[in-house]
Amino acid sequence: MRAAVVDIGTNSTRLLIADVEPSGAVEERVRESTVTRLGEGVEATGRLGDEPQRRVFAALERYAAEIRAHECDASAAVMTSAVRDAANGAGFSATVRERFGLEGRTLSGDEEAAATYAGATAARPPDDPTELVVIDIGGGSTELVCGAGGELGFHVSAQIGVVRHTERHIASDPPAPEELAALAADVDAGIAAIVPQEVRQRTQAAVAVAGTATTCAAIDLGLERYDTTKVEGHVLSRAQLDELLERLAALPLAERRKVRGLHPDRAPTIVAGVVVLSRVLGAFGLAEVEVSDRDILWGVAIEIGR
Repeated sequence: MRAAVVDIGTNSTRLLIADVEPSGAVEERVRESTVTRLGEGVEATGRLGDEPQRRVFAALERYAAEIRAHECDASAAVMTSAVRDAANGAGFSATVRERFGLEGRTLSGDEEAAATYAGATAARPPDDPTELVVIDIGGGSTELVCGAGGELGFHVSAQIGVVRHTERHIASDPPAPEELAALAADVDAGIAAIVPQEVRQRTQAAVAVAGTATTCAAIDLGLERYDTTKVEGHVLSRAQLDELLERLAALPLAERRKVRGLHPDRAPTIVAGVVVLSRVLGAFGLAEVEVSDRDILWGVAIEIGR
């Protein structure tokens, strides 16, 4: 079955069109990502802004045309943190459904965790006993999903995100050391408050999905053009992430936009993203993370395509 999934996130709007076998095997046909920053201002106002919504609708116009052109058998649009948090989120969902023919689903934290874990572990051996944490850093929230042997275990959606925490902590360009310290302390406190120590101690490995992690991999690899075959499975140590943070945080935004491997639209929030990824690894006592392009898009595609 050919399935199309649109993920309307806090920072980006993404499309996956894939052929899904009954076994759950996925063959990608189209993957696109557009930084739309739907969550811009939600931290302060509690509402989705008019201009961020227009940016999303412009991306959905293109995606809807792609879905029609590929004659998809099933489609879904999933919405996460920004829409969950916004007072006008229901109205936004209705517009997505009526204008673009996409049945929008605002995922609960549990649903988001299950789909993220299913996507991130789709290509791993189902009987792998490694206690794994899947790290999905978004614009408004970070999903931490633990499991082993293909079975979902502890999971939580933390109110920690690259848009949210950039707006909350970073006012200088480039970021001031005290701003970065406050951001890191906020992340540390947030994780400590919601992830039990026993969960963190038993976790043996990490897989990170979504834009922050894949961007860090692309920068580390020095990619002039994003290549999922090179990013998939790339391993980053915490030491490498801290070196990358030092490099990016020293640059003003205009210079950061020119860094090879970093899409210019991600430059405003990548510093916060690297802080979050490094601090999560530190909280779990892990020295490295494997990067994957298989995320919630894959998980939802498997669900609707079987």
